[in-house]
Amino acid sequence: MANLTLIQAVNDGLRTAMEADSTVYVFGEDVGPKGGVFLATENLTRDFGANRCFDTPLSEDGIIGTAIGMAMNGLRPVAEIQFQDFIFPAFDQIVSEAAKLRYRSGGQYTAPMVIRTPYGGGIRGGLYHSQSGEAYFCHTPGLKVVIPSTAHDAKGLLLASIADPDPVLFLEPKALYRSVKGEVPEGHYTVDLSTLRNVREGEHVTVLCYGAMVPVCEKAAARAAENGIECHIVDLRTLLPLDEEGVLEAAKKTGRVVVVHEAPRFCGMGGEISALIAENCIEYMEAPIIRVTGFDTPFPNTLEHHYLPDERRVLDAIERSAAY
Repeated sequence: MANLTLIQAVNDGLRTAMEADSTVYVFGEDVGPKGGVFLATENLTRDFGANRCFDTPLSEDGIIGTAIGMAMNGLRPVAEIQFQDFIFPAFDQIVSEAAKLRYRSGGQYTAPMVIRTPYGGGIRGGLYHSQSGEAYFCHTPGLKVVIPSTAHDAKGLLLASIADPDPVLFLEPKALYRSVKGEVPEGHYTVDLSTLRNVREGEHVTVLCYGAMVPVCEKAAARAAENGIECHIVDLRTLLPLDEEGVLEAAKKTGRVVVVHEAPRFCGMGGEISALIAENCIEYMEAPIIRVTGFDTPFPNTLEHHYLPDERRVLDAIERSAAY
């Protein structure tokens, strides 16, 4: 196995898909010869030609509209939006066209396409390069929303997304692009969508998280263990469709739940997960569900380290839950 960073695993996943299937096309702003701003598509134009990995105009709605047309006509496009913050000009194309295509055509057409985009903070990108907009899209039936947190999952989930018959929004935590590394199998493999990953076993507090918050929660759990609190950490991986049974089982395991994400608190995934648990297994709960999230403000630049949930804030929530 190769030892790859998360961004290298994404590149390897794209390369593996393009080698195996000539209908896979990769395109977006600067993804061609430059290889993308984070080098996710490095050398793909060189190796597969400018017809299969190419630059587009600076038009997000055009990028996604093109991808929908390609998907309807037998291709499997992988479109990159340079930063998730730039995706909103294409919002209508995604939620009103791509997500609705199977339903409105009675199953005659689908949109087997992937929209890759880096999301979240951690690189001091300020308010226009640091947003976490997953909740906007999780509200849309017909889409899948996937977020890896390891190199292994980045490749496996990406290959599963490219093979999926419906549109997938593949959100990549840019803070983890080069800060995490792991063993990645060579060749083709998939990680099933809508499945959870057990990160750490524990009996006292369940911590549900995803994306760049996973390593933060691991650090907090290690500190909690020093005080005798063992955390069961679960990486959600696919937010839509969510493995609801897996979430409920994880909640029942300890009866105490902390949900962590860097997106704003109000109407975030933490609220949906809390409601799911409250509606289905409240009798198992030994403490109130606690959310640790970003704040309900625009993403700050100089105060990024205060905005993002950190080890200290997560540890505080774990300790409060355990002591309740």
